[in-house]
Order: sequence, then structure tokens, then C-alpha cells
Amino acid sequence: MKLDDDIHNYYEHLVLERIEKLGLHKNQDDDFIADLCCLTLNQCPAKYIRFEVDMAFYISVSERQQMEMNVAEAMEKALKYLDSDDAKKKA
Repeated sequence: MKLDDDIHNYYEHLVLERIEKLGLHKNQDDDFIADLCCLTLNQCPAKYIRFEVDMAFYISVSERQQMEMNVAEAMEKALKYLDSDDAKKKA
């Protein structure tokens, strides 16, 4: 059995939006961005959807803002970790 290809975590969309907003995709390599995505998403709750349009109808503005804040805080922690000596030693 296989899940539908359309099923994904809505937070993935928000993480990519945040990366673009911060311009990280312009000055970081693909490995860094992949690590950043994983570290950020692992701190956020999963919110699975099938179609992006579903989110427009089923979440409130305040819930969307909270989700964006969750991503911002999680990404800030992930960036600090990736910039830390601990992360550099593991690389």
C-alpha cells in the first residue's frame, strides 16, 4: 500500500516560504538547506493535507499566523544549531 502522492505536511510549505523570505536559498548549498528543513520540521507538529486550497478554507488567520511563528522559532533554533561548533564537528 502507498500513500497518495498529494499527501504532504503543510509545514513543508511554510518552511520553504521562510527560507525564501530570509534569502537562505541564495547563499547556502543544497545540503545546508536540506539539513535546515529537517531540523526545522522536526520541531513543528505535523499538519497533513492533500491540497493547498484546503488550508485556505479550514484554518483561521490566527492559526496560520501561529503556524508561521512556529516555523520562525524552529528555524531560528535550527540555524543556531547549524552554526554551532557541535554541528561543525559532526560534518
